[in-house]
Amino acid sequence: MKGAHRIIVETRKIKYDFVINRNITILTGDSGSGKTVLIDMIREYRRYGSDSGVTVSCDRICKTLDNEDWEYQLKETEGSIIFIDEGNRFLFSKRFAELALASDNYFVLATREKLPMLPYSIHEIYGFRKSGKFHEAKQKYNEIYHLYGEITDKDGVAPQYVITEDSNAGYEFFSELSRQISISCISANGKSNIMKKLQDSERVTGKRLVIVDGAAFGSEMKEVSEYLALSGQVVLYAPESFEWILLSANVVPKVNVRHILQDPADYIDSKQFASWERFFTELLADQTRGDIVWNYSKKKLPRAYLSPRVMNAVKRFMKVIVWE
Repeated sequence: MKGAHRIIVETRKIKYDFVINRNITILTGDSGSGKTVLIDMIREYRRYGSDSGVTVSCDRICKTLDNEDWEYQLKETEGSIIFIDEGNRFLFSKRFAELALASDNYFVLATREKLPMLPYSIHEIYGFRKSGKFHEAKQKYNEIYHLYGEITDKDGVAPQYVITEDSNAGYEFFSELSRQISISCISANGKSNIMKKLQDSERVTGKRLVIVDGAAFGSEMKEVSEYLALSGQVVLYAPESFEWILLSANVVPKVNVRHILQDPADYIDSKQFASWERFFTELLADQTRGDIVWNYSKKKLPRAYLSPRVMNAVKRFMKVIVWE
């Protein structure tokens, strides 16, 4: 399944209108914020159709998944948008993660808990807010909004210490950038270790810069964002991935994928790629395959990517980070 899909769910009293772009979308927020109401409305529509008083508008089938026979239902469903409430404990199981990431469906998951087995984006975590009334003050319109985004200082950040989620090519690149300005750069060896590395580095003077793959960092975002708010000396830079940076900065000769970067959702098959990070990694590797100089490997970064031309292009692209 590919593409962005607009979903409108409404009754005479309440309306939801939002767009989902990836295979995993998270709805979060306190009890009473509207998550369960939305899922209940979709369930009622699927059960009773127009007699439910609910209208669902989308170019894909929208359905719910509950505890009873959930595994069978999921295996039998393709090309649909599946809504699941956090009351279904299978949502947190390894088996669900395996089946969801191998399916040809999009998932909208209502939960206040982290789902570390699913690589979801920080840009696809949403809350609801009421933003107006319609039909003589009888209909409340619930708008979905991004809960987290890329967190940066608008005036530019001159880091004194760098932590990368990546332990391979991305770490090699940012380690060299850091070496050039005589600051330390360490690898967290995975997203689940970011918090520990932040706590271990609390004695560092000056700004600490954390670089993560935003496309798959969603499960860690709540804890990290709370730490950032309390610290005041930590900045999170969360592009889709390191490979996305290289492609966006257009550093590789004869590789131009601007059309893909403008609308990635139209090109990324959810059944083939568990996250956009994996897609961009394969895209860069595929575009450079067979090129002696630029053949990209995530495990070991070719020397060409550490050239002054490439590094300067990436520094310009990152904009808010001052590598001087």
